[in-house]
Amino acid sequence: MKLYDKNAVAKFLDMTPKNVERLTQKGILQTKQGNLYALAETNRAYIKYLRDRNPESQEAVDLNEERAKLTKTKRLNEELDLAVKKGELHRSEDIEKVMTAMLINFKSRLSAIPAEEADKLAAMTDKAKIFLYLNDKIKEALNELSDFEGMFKEEIKDEEGND
Repeated sequence: MKLYDKNAVAKFLDMTPKNVERLTQKGILQTKQGNLYALAETNRAYIKYLRDRNPESQEAVDLNEERAKLTKTKRLNEELDLAVKKGELHRSEDIEKVMTAMLINFKSRLSAIPAEEADKLAAMTDKAKIFLYLNDKIKEALNELSDFEGMFKEEIKDEEGND
């Protein structure tokens, strides 16, 4: 075990060498082999001294404060549950399911446009009409994304029916 002088201990404990001497004289810190200290043992002794000196720092539990926190947390939880039941708030899992379903439907609709409309587009020669026609088809697909509430209710109804 390596031993250190009072200057090294003072530096380690962030104090003056004089304070190390004072704590040693009080019997808080113990020396080994004359005036040398075992650093780990000295550190533990100093921490114990600080804890014993200030028992308030051990975070005394205030039961009234803890009860108030618990009551507040329970109330908040009940308010959130009520908001979910009223449909004012949605669970993240439900939103994830609905958004996934909506995006899959959207992707399918966009992917289907070329196959469904190829024959009609092949017969068209006017670029402006082709543009407007494709634009309408894309807007129809995009419109589906704008009806989140309708899709949400539909998805939740399907889920409740499957339970």
